[in-house]
Formats: sequence, structure tokens, C-alpha cells
Amino acid sequence: MNKKNLIDYKIFLPALIIIIAISIPFALYEAESLELLNSIFDYIVKVFSWGYLWYGVILVAAGLYLSFSKYGQVVLGDPTEKPRFTLFEYASILVAMGVGSTIMRTGMLQWTSVANDPPVGVEPGSAEALMWGNSYSMFLWSFQVFAIFVMAAPAMGYILHVKKRPLMRISEACRSLFGDKFTDGIGGKVLDVLFLISILSGAAVTLGLGAPIVTYNLSALTGMEVTFTMTIIVTIIWVMLFSLSAYLGIEKGIKRLSTINMYLAGIFALFILIAGPGVFILNYFSDSLYFLFSNYLNISLNTDSVHQGEASHVQSNTVFWYAYSATWAMLHSVFAAKISKGRTIKEMILTYLLAPTLISWFATGVLGGLGVHRYLSGDLSVLELVENNERMAAIPDILSTLPMGEISIIIFMIVALIFLTTTLDSTTYTVAAYTSTKDMSKNEPPKILRIIIAAVITGMALVLMRIGGLAPLEVISGLMGLPIILVQFILIYAAKKMIDKDQAWKHNIRKDSNSYQE
Repeated sequence: MNKKNLIDYKIFLPALIIIIAISIPFALYEAESLELLNSIFDYIVKVFSWGYLWYGVILVAAGLYLSFSKYGQVVLGDPTEKPRFTLFEYASILVAMGVGSTIMRTGMLQWTSVANDPPVGVEPGSAEALMWGNSYSMFLWSFQVFAIFVMAAPAMGYILHVKKRPLMRISEACRSLFGDKFTDGIGGKVLDVLFLISILSGAAVTLGLGAPIVTYNLSALTGMEVTFTMTIIVTIIWVMLFSLSAYLGIEKGIKRLSTINMYLAGIFALFILIAGPGVFILNYFSDSLYFLFSNYLNISLNTDSVHQGEASHVQSNTVFWYAYSATWAMLHSVFAAKISKGRTIKEMILTYLLAPTLISWFATGVLGGLGVHRYLSGDLSVLELVENNERMAAIPDILSTLPMGEISIIIFMIVALIFLTTTLDSTTYTVAAYTSTKDMSKNEPPKILRIIIAAVITGMALVLMRIGGLAPLEVISGLMGLPIILVQFILIYAAKKMIDKDQAWKHNIRKDSNSYQE
């Protein structure tokens, strides 16, 4: 195939041009742009908080319905074939994709935002505020968020592995609802361009926000000041890693990195428990889980409607978190669909709801517990650090209090770098698969296309980091969630309609648990 025909320029170029057109004025007028965008977001929080909260709850309910109804037993592919990955490999890939990079950025410090700005009636910095802090951090990585990530995947997996459609796109999944004219026309192109805008902008933000996780720890080790030159060097190394992983593909690159890092992260967590305040962390972890379960419905649905004044961090951040997660929803769903060949809809949904949640809670318990202990023991004024300095600078300060502090910082950087790599190599792979003109039901996306996508994401991130504009793009990514929410519900209905029409719950199921080929 001619290399010029590897990518569908009709959807890729419009998405890229729109992102550039949006980013340039926002970069030139960053302060004014942030003020405008934040005012828009604040208005959404004020008017539509209830909608975002119910959105998360409804998706969890929809996930449980699809899982435990007749639809859950439908196999995404040939029912006699063995799943592409073992359950551990499958869960590891989903965890690395869905959690890895952000949990390393937020896990140790997310509790501080709530401790400094707790819900109404709670004193900042108090024991109750600390309980709210880590429990809320766990809530952010729980069922609603992962339901947002996975609930468009049944439709995408069905068209790819059962219907054998050549193009792995939102528009294809909507064909059964809107017909050929809409799908092959301007309507389908709009849906696909919308997907690419949300993912390319989100990936650039992730690359930009992820670099400080490494640079500030590197600065603490070497004593060198964090500069743009250091950021460029770290970013280039990181880009080489995720480009190589994406180039190697899922089997040789993404799967291996994901599974290796799960072991490495587990060893690092055990080290913190053994060498650090393990008893306190385990006690605080238990208390946080109890507090989370006791207040789960409160956090899930409370809008503080009878309280006057500004929204607390818990209220405003939950809405932003759901909105920001919605921008990534289609990426996660498309990627989950691609790697779920041979899995049932129930296995796919429940793995995504449970595995990342449990790993996230454990990571938040260990990393957040370490930070809280250092604050309570007086070793570090963590709340003041995050208020007065760059948040990322507090991470090496906390890690350095462990025995062999420098080694702890190095291991943290390695784990963070690999998690960041697995997030972006999955992103690069998915965008390449989405824009490819090859038959994705039979092929992998072309390797050269994966490199091109990696270069585009890197170029966008570096330019915005240099001239400003990354912060506005982050808010834009959150605002992009609004149209994506509508697309998600359309795809959930599309999955149900396609399965009903084919009666797949009769014909495309395993006859018994061992019916696939070994």
C-alpha cells in the first residue's frame, strides 16, 4: 500500500488544524484565555454539577446491566478462540492505560487539596479533613471514572471483532442507528474529527503535565534547577520510549512494559511499607476505605445546594474530573475494544471497573499515606509546601524522608516514566489504528503511522510548553467532555441494538467455560 494512503487525511488533518487554530490564540493570550475558560467552566459547575454526578452513576448502572444481563455473555470475537491475553496481562494493560501516568502525579498529593479546602463544615488541616483527603483521592479512581472509560467499548469491540468492520471508528459503531448516508457523509466525519480533537489535545496535555513528575525528582537528585532545557531532554527520552513501544506494538511493547511495571510498582509499594511507616499506612488505608464507603453516596451525588458561597474542592473537582475523564473516554474504549478479542462483554466491563479501581486504591493508600504521615509527624509541612511551591516539588521532598531516599526517588522516577510511557504508547497506537485506512479487524496499525502520531503529539506539547497555552488546552480538554458524553450514550444504545438485531446473546456465546481453543 502507498504510504500516502496509510492515514485518512479527511479526519486527521481537520482535527489537527482545529487544535492548532484553538491553541495559538490561547497561547498568545494565556492569562486572558485562562480567565475566560475558567469562567466558562465555573458556570458549568454551577449549572450542571448535578448532570455530571448523575452521568457517572448512570454509566455504572449501565455497566452492571450489560454485564449481568444476557448481553454480558456475548463474546467479542469467535467464541471458540482463546482470549488474546491472559487475565493478568489484560488487566495490567488496562491499568497502565487507565491509571498509570496520572496516579503517579496525584496519588501522593491529591489529599492536600481537600485537606486545604475541605467540604462545608470541616476545618482545613483537621483530622477529619485528612480523612476526607485520601478517601476523596480513592473516590476519584473508582467505579464512576472507569465506567466513563469503558462504556463505549462494547459497541467498538462488537463492530471490530464480531461484525469485522474494517474501520475502528465511532462513526462505524453508529451506522446501525443513523444509516449509511450519515456514517459515510459529513455526520460520520464530524464524529471522528471530534474524537481526534479530544484525544490529540488530551495527549499533548498529558505529555506536558507528565514531564514535571520526572524533572522535579531529577532536580532534587542533581541539585540542578528545573529549566525548559531539562524538560526538553526528559521529554525526548520519554518520547523515544513510548515511540519505540508503540512501534513494537501491543505484544512486544505495550504488554511487556505494562506487566513489568506492575511488578516494579508492587515492589516499590512493599519497600515503602517495610522501610517507611508501614503500620500507619495500613491503618490509614483501612480508615480511608471505611470513610470512603461511609461517604460514597455523599461524594457521588452531593452538590451542596443549600450552602452558599464558592464550591469546595470536592464539588468543583469532581465535576472537572468527570468532564476531563469524558474527553479520554473514547480513547480508552477504542483501545479496550482493540485488546478485548476473545473476551466477553462482562469480562471486559468488570475487569475495567475492578482491576484499575483496586490498584488505584492501593497506590493512593500507600503514596498518600506516606505523605499524610510526614505531615502528622512534623517531618514536612506538606500542606504549606503545596500551597507555596510547585506541587511536583513536594514529591521528592516526601520520598527523601525514606531510608535510601535517593534510591527511592530514582525508583519512583523509573516507575512514573514507564507508566507515562504505557499511557502514551497506548494513545499513539489507538490514534494510529483509528486514522488508519487498513482493515483493523485483521491488521495492526502501520508502524510508520504510529511514529508520525507520536511526533505530532510531541510537537504540540513542546510548542505549548514553550510559548504557554498548555493550561488553557487542559481546560479545553475538560470542556470537550460535554459532546463526548452524548456520543457515549449513543454508542451504548448502538451496542444494544446491534446485539439484539444479530441475537448475539444466542449465537455468539461460549457453550461452556472451556469451549475456546487452547
